[in-house]
Amino acid sequence: MKTEFVDVNETRKNVRVEIPSDVVDAEIDRVAKDYSRKARVPGFRPGKAPARVIKQRYRDQILHDVLHDLVPRAVDDALRERGVEAIDTPDVRDVTIDEGQPLTFTASFDTVPPFDPGDLTTIAIHKPRVAIDDQAVDGALQRLRDRGARHEPVEGRGVDHGDTVVVDLERRDAEGKVDGHENVSIEMGAKANPPGFDEQLMGLTAGASKAFDIQYPADYPIGELANTTVTYTVKVNALKRRVLPELDDEFAKDLGLDSLDALRARVREDLEHEAKHAAEREERGELMKQLASKLPFDAPASLVEREIDHRIEDFARRLMEQNVDPRTAGINWGDFRESQREVAREAVASALVLDEITRREQIGVSEDEITQEIERYAERTGRTPAAVRAALEREGGISRVAAGLRREKSIDLVMSRAKILT
Repeated sequence: MKTEFVDVNETRKNVRVEIPSDVVDAEIDRVAKDYSRKARVPGFRPGKAPARVIKQRYRDQILHDVLHDLVPRAVDDALRERGVEAIDTPDVRDVTIDEGQPLTFTASFDTVPPFDPGDLTTIAIHKPRVAIDDQAVDGALQRLRDRGARHEPVEGRGVDHGDTVVVDLERRDAEGKVDGHENVSIEMGAKANPPGFDEQLMGLTAGASKAFDIQYPADYPIGELANTTVTYTVKVNALKRRVLPELDDEFAKDLGLDSLDALRARVREDLEHEAKHAAEREERGELMKQLASKLPFDAPASLVEREIDHRIEDFARRLMEQNVDPRTAGINWGDFRESQREVAREAVASALVLDEITRREQIGVSEDEITQEIERYAERTGRTPAAVRAALEREGGISRVAAGLRREKSIDLVMSRAKILT
């Protein structure tokens, strides 16, 4: 077998492969023999059709099977002989195959060459300040009051700012399609309300009805409504007003604490806990940026595309968890994909640097550490460790757990050598 490698760039490689005709012909004969045993050819008893007839009748299928067997094996042999490892399935093109002729093709693939991550002590991480002031505590208490608000009926006046209006609502689009709802609660001033909708309801009293048009602007975030006119017919059934609870000991007791002081202390503790984790995430983010800058070549395109795919799938899954159909969410997925490219490139680059550190420092994980990680995950998800391990083994996920643990150890190593600036 002849091979010729071409460096497209530091990570993208092409290999031109030529498999001798005698190897190709032998494989064609083997596959044709299998077809002969199974094929039913008019004029011949089963299994008695000549090889020449089988090769003519099933030529395309035989050549397809030969390619399916020879090409992956040849690619693996070529990469092994060269001492390189493809990080994704090679892209095979320019294939030529025929009986009596060499099989030739070109395989393109990405690889990650060894590199020096440099001196880890040059990394400097700013440690964010973790401090909760009284203003932050007051704000959190106000949010608790907002969540504990109740709605009381309003009588003797019309709709005003901040009211919640209970209405029967009918919408008619420009094509005459009607969509109706009864006893819908609408909070005046809510960001989700259509542009100009609140103003149309101001001053209406219970029992009043009104029809009006709303012109949605061309840049409205819901694409199907952008630059359209919708006719609304609204009947006001009732008005309600949000009433906040008093911030006192009784309010604290409703939340399971003895006093307002105890509630304030608990809120401060929770905020400090959140701030600590936010600071850790910020430190980690800064670390990843600096690690990404240590990759001495462009991140392989295939890994970047895979990371973008993962981010899009994760975003779509979160939309569906919120009962939003990604197909009708008015999102330009092409633009969204491009918006993720730089952050995906950075994520891939930092991961490659961490993997190289792991390799150079010979960082490993034990079976006990894998077991402990599975137990922690099982506890978080309410499953048994045995069930989690069985699922991981079925999906080939144990190696991913080990890789994740090795990467976390590498992060700890880098943090131990980095300068922490306060």
